[in-house]
Amino acid sequence: MTIKEANIRRDAERYMYRALSLAKRGLGRTSPNPMVGAVIVKDGKIVGEGFHRAPGEPHAEVEAIKVAGDETHGAELYVTLEPCNHYGRTPPCTLAIMAAGIKKVYYGIDDPNPTVIGGGAETLRKAGVEVVGPIIGNRCTAINEVYLTNVTMRRPFVILKLAMSLDGRIATKTGASKWITSEESRMKVHRIRDRVSAIMVGIQTVLNDNPSLTTRLKNVQGRDPIRIVADSNLRTPPDAAIFNASSPAGVIIATRKDPPSRLKARLEKKGARIVQTNSADKVDLADLFSQIYRMGITSVLLEGGAGLAWGALDARVVDRCAFFYAPIIIGGKSAPSGIGGAGINHLEEAPRLINLKSLRVGPDIMVEGRVQYPGL
Repeated sequence: MTIKEANIRRDAERYMYRALSLAKRGLGRTSPNPMVGAVIVKDGKIVGEGFHRAPGEPHAEVEAIKVAGDETHGAELYVTLEPCNHYGRTPPCTLAIMAAGIKKVYYGIDDPNPTVIGGGAETLRKAGVEVVGPIIGNRCTAINEVYLTNVTMRRPFVILKLAMSLDGRIATKTGASKWITSEESRMKVHRIRDRVSAIMVGIQTVLNDNPSLTTRLKNVQGRDPIRIVADSNLRTPPDAAIFNASSPAGVIIATRKDPPSRLKARLEKKGARIVQTNSADKVDLADLFSQIYRMGITSVLLEGGAGLAWGALDARVVDRCAFFYAPIIIGGKSAPSGIGGAGINHLEEAPRLINLKSLRVGPDIMVEGRVQYPGL
């Protein structure tokens, strides 16, 4: 690589990092669309910037073109995702790029959406626009892990969250669990709730803790996710806190193939949507996530209990783990652990976390990473 080529690459990465920072402003608000940021540069100066704010709103490229105005002719565009070339809620971005007279487009990653995949870049090239990519693809992939999972696997992106002691306990032997982790950790979890489509717990968590499963942020109006309960025998009480009249979010009760009809009618009367899955004796999580994805749910936060956590890992539907560890040791054979179920027989069968990060959250430690399953 020549010095000139190295300088061009360095500048491309610098502008793409700026586009990434813009894309993150749409965090939790763009689904089912991706988060996208765009920067327009002319003669070494940024003349336009934009990001995608919400479904139905202009795409990042169009926002940046609008800001740049007449400066777009002969300019360069840096965008975190391959521009779309199809009609959805808005017209194709490729048309706007060509009409603006942009001469060169740098993009972060290919769009795997079947309606786009390679077509956006190819459309621009055929029109005489120079197209270069991917640029800092790993970073651009990371911010759109939800969208990329949605379009490639046709299911929601699933995060498993656990709050535990250092020895992995979620409660004492008497069942006391409030509060193992700190207020700072709980606030961070509420920020995650604000960004996901749905929050899910098992029936035992509802019976033991009666959680409201709402989003409570300080000085900010949060968004409540849809509340989902895995309940194979429809034991959810009609007066459970999840049936919160003050919350606009709905309730889904996930159950087995043929649940008791009387209990089904009782919960439907409370406003719950009953989703029956392809299993005679339990909630089939893979089938459930396929069904709720078709309902428009693109991300799910699993918050307990231990049986649901193992069931999701065993079904290989967990994409990311976020474990909060409090600096305490609970002990006790009968104190429940964060993950139950049958477990594995051999270490090589264990799911592993990759791209691991750890950080302090108040007095606690948060460990986060992508889940990698054996054989994948």
